[in-house]
Amino acid sequence: MADGDGLGEAATAAASSPAPAPGLSPPLGWRERLRAGLAGTGASLWFVAGLGLLYALRVPLRLCENLAAVTVFLNSLTPKFYVALTGTSSLISGLIFIFEWWYFHKHGTSFIEQVSVSHLRPLMGGTEGSISEPGSPSSSRESETSRQNLSVMQKAWRERNPPARIKAAYQALELNNDCATAYVLLAEEEATTIVDAERLFKQALKAGETIYRRSQQCQHQSPQHEAQLRRDTNVLVYIKRRLAMCARKLGRIREAVKIMRDLMKEFPPLTMLNIHENLLESLLELQAYADVQAVLAKYDDISLPKSAAICYTAALLKTRTVSDKFSPETASRRGLSTAEINAVEAIHRAVEFNPHVPKYLLEMKSLILPPEHILKRGDSEAIAYAFFHLQHWKRIEGALNLLQCTWEGTFRMIPYPLEKGHLFYPYPSCTETADRELLPPFHHVSVYPKKELPFFIHFTAGLCSSTAMIALLTHQFPEIMGVFAKAVSMISRTCAEYL
Repeated sequence: MADGDGLGEAATAAASSPAPAPGLSPPLGWRERLRAGLAGTGASLWFVAGLGLLYALRVPLRLCENLAAVTVFLNSLTPKFYVALTGTSSLISGLIFIFEWWYFHKHGTSFIEQVSVSHLRPLMGGTEGSISEPGSPSSSRESETSRQNLSVMQKAWRERNPPARIKAAYQALELNNDCATAYVLLAEEEATTIVDAERLFKQALKAGETIYRRSQQCQHQSPQHEAQLRRDTNVLVYIKRRLAMCARKLGRIREAVKIMRDLMKEFPPLTMLNIHENLLESLLELQAYADVQAVLAKYDDISLPKSAAICYTAALLKTRTVSDKFSPETASRRGLSTAEINAVEAIHRAVEFNPHVPKYLLEMKSLILPPEHILKRGDSEAIAYAFFHLQHWKRIEGALNLLQCTWEGTFRMIPYPLEKGHLFYPYPSCTETADRELLPPFHHVSVYPKKELPFFIHFTAGLCSSTAMIALLTHQFPEIMGVFAKAVSMISRTCAEYL
C-alpha cells in the first residue's frame, strides 16, 4: 500500500539501528586478529576449561560417590514430594506471569527482556562499544557516545507515551547530532504536516548516508560490523521510502517513482519492505499502465509472496481491456470472449486471496482510515488497499461494473474455503481475531463469506427431525399423543371453517 503498512516498521527498523561507527581503522596485525578471535570464542574456551577442571578433580572431590548418593536420595523421594515440587513451581511461574503481564501493560516491554538488554548484553560483548576500534581516546569517546545514543533510542522506541518518545529523541540528538533514527522518530511522531515530515526525513537521510558509508568501510572487520551494516541499510532504505511517500503525497509523483525505482535497483533483496507496492500505486496515479504491467511481470511470481495490491492490480489491468464494452446481458447471450474470461479469472484469483476487498471497492461497506499495521488476506489489508486504490478502479470505465457482476462467483468455485483453496493456500481462520486487534472497535470486521446451504436442505432436515421426534413421542406416550393429535386436528378444522 501507499501508506498502509503504517509506522510500525520505523520502530522495528530503527530500534535496532546503532549509532554511527567510527571511521576506517588501520589494518589489524596478527596479534590483534588473534586477540579478536580469542574474544569471539571465549565462551567455548571457558566451557571446555570447566569440563577439564571437573575431570581433573573427580578423585579429590569424590564425584562418583557423591553422584551415587544423589541417585539414592532421588530414588527415596515419595510421590508427595514431586506433587509439592510441581505445585510450588506452578505457583512461582504464575506469580512471574502475573508480574510480567502487569509490567508489560504499564511500561510496554517485558521486565526480563529489559533486564537482559540493559545488564546482560554488555557483559556478553553485544553493545556497540564492542564494534569500535579500541585504539585512540577519540575512538573510546565515540564508543561511549554510541552506547548512550543506542540506549536512549531503544528506550524511545519502547516508550508508549508520545511526549516521552519525542523527549528521548531530542536527548539522542543532543548526544549525537547525526542520529538518523532520532530524526525518523520526530518525523513520525512530532511533525504535523507532510512538509515538516519531509524536512525531518531529509535530515535523517543526510545522517543515515553518513552512517551507511562508515559502515561500508568497516563491514569486513568483524561479524559485528556486518550486522551493523545490515541495520544501517534497513534504516537508510526506510528513510528513502518515506521520502518517496512524502513526495507522492505532495503531488511530486514522478520524483516518488524515481526514488522507488532507485531503491529497488540499489537494494533488490529487500522485497519484504514492499516498495514495489508503493511503486504500483504511484504508476497507477500516472496512468502508466505499461510500466505497471512491467512491475507485475517481475513481482507477481509464484515464488514470491502475494498481496492484495499485486492480485487486484493484475485484475484491474486485465479488466481495463474489456470493461468499457462489457454487458451482463450480452455476455449471457453470446458467452464470454477470451479476454473477458482472462479478466474474470483474474478477479476470481484476487477475491480468493482477499475476499474482503470487493465490498469496499463497490462501497457496500463504509471505508475507514487504514490501521497502523495490516494483516495479509485480512480485513485490515482490504481497507488499506481500497483506501488508496479505489480512485484507480473508478477511473477505468466499467471496471467496478465487471467486478460487481463476477466477484461472487469465486465462492461457487471454492465451496469450503477454510479446508481447501484453488490457487492459494486455504484461507486462514485466525484472521478475524487478528483483525479485531488491529481495527478500531466501532468498525464491523468483515469475515470470509461462508457458503450458505440451500433452503430445501434446511427444510428437509427440519422435516425429518420433527417426524422422528413425533414418532418417538407417539411410541412412548401413545394416549397423550392421540389426545394432542385430536386437538390439533380440531383446531385446524376450526381455522379452515373460519377462513
